[in-house]
Amino acid sequence: MRILFIITVLFSFDALTDVIIVSPSDEAQEKIQEALILANPGDEVHLTAGTYSIEDGLSLDIDNIILSGEGHENTILDFSNQMTGAQGLLVTSNKVLLKDFAITNTKGDAIKAIGSDGIYFINIRTEWTSGPKSTNGAYGLYPVQSKDVLIDGCVAIGASDAGIYVGQSQNIIVRNSRAEYNVAGIEIENSYYADVHSNIAQHNTGGILVFDLPDLPQQGGHHVRVFSNQILNNDTDNFAPEGNIVGEVPRGTGVIVMANSDVEIFDNDISGNETMNIAIVSYSYEEAIDETDYYPHPRAIQIHNNRLSNSGYNPDMDKEIASVVKHLAKEDMPDIFWDGVLPISQMIFGQPEQDKLILKDNYDSSFMSIKPIQYMLSLPNPVNRDSLDFKGTIEPLNTVIIDLPSGYND
Repeated sequence: MRILFIITVLFSFDALTDVIIVSPSDEAQEKIQEALILANPGDEVHLTAGTYSIEDGLSLDIDNIILSGEGHENTILDFSNQMTGAQGLLVTSNKVLLKDFAITNTKGDAIKAIGSDGIYFINIRTEWTSGPKSTNGAYGLYPVQSKDVLIDGCVAIGASDAGIYVGQSQNIIVRNSRAEYNVAGIEIENSYYADVHSNIAQHNTGGILVFDLPDLPQQGGHHVRVFSNQILNNDTDNFAPEGNIVGEVPRGTGVIVMANSDVEIFDNDISGNETMNIAIVSYSYEEAIDETDYYPHPRAIQIHNNRLSNSGYNPDMDKEIASVVKHLAKEDMPDIFWDGVLPISQMIFGQPEQDKLILKDNYDSSFMSIKPIQYMLSLPNPVNRDSLDFKGTIEPLNTVIIDLPSGYND
């Protein structure tokens, strides 16, 4: 039976486009890779329903390609017997639309896109089906050093680092997706201009992380909006391999902002997280001291109009941040925590107005910040529990706008 054939169709932009169709068979791996090599810009490679057993990593390096299936529950690329490749699928080209299929049980990352100008994940599922394990691949959806990133309607389960990770990128939208049983459900790292909204992050170690780290080509992450998400019941023990930065995330943290600037967190339902609902922290590892261009403290964080409840009932005492907060908070763990760490001059004389943390209209949520000087010197009253000290005027960040792929209806 011939399993690779081509149909010519007319797309909405009035150009002839080939649809290359591949169906499950013993030779499907070779046929998929052949199609991804031979396709011309504007073509679609379509995978019919079924399970494809893949033993080697796949790659795509042609611009303006669609790789599609027939639904992430129907078209499944299974890498359980993978022998080669650092990921399931590697994309190194521009204007690539991936939609309606699943990649499961890869040895490394599920789908990595690097250096893409226009990378779109629509209704994709990545999963390690044996549950949370440190031997699972690090990342599910993994665009890095890219521009115009869209992740829409996707599912990410079981990653030993982050289910949905966008790093060192700009102009990013992550929406309508579900991340569960990962170490980090959704992570935006060292990136500029990201909207993370209308997602469900549940049963991860940490729900949504917004990090900026040193020693990376792009630093100074800024302008990230986290809104209208359900960040619920994050209660999975941290299973990251030893040495990973996310290995320090306490089990049961809803949102963590580390060292980013201009982050707006609003209109989220954040509840049932065992350690705390929201944590705002500085990057505290010693190697950051040698990074002259790296600023390790969060700035201009706005947290408003969220619905927070039922957190801190089972804090992860194996992690330093949870242990310190529990010690200082006694039996009243806060919904929102700020470590209070700033440059020494700002701890003494105060922050610039534009850099201050702002809290507003988070209903009956509780709050705690550390006063680092009092804490380090073992002086009385080392914490502040009054969120009214952080009231201010909300300055909404702009909506992120990206170039969408041809034929995709927003």
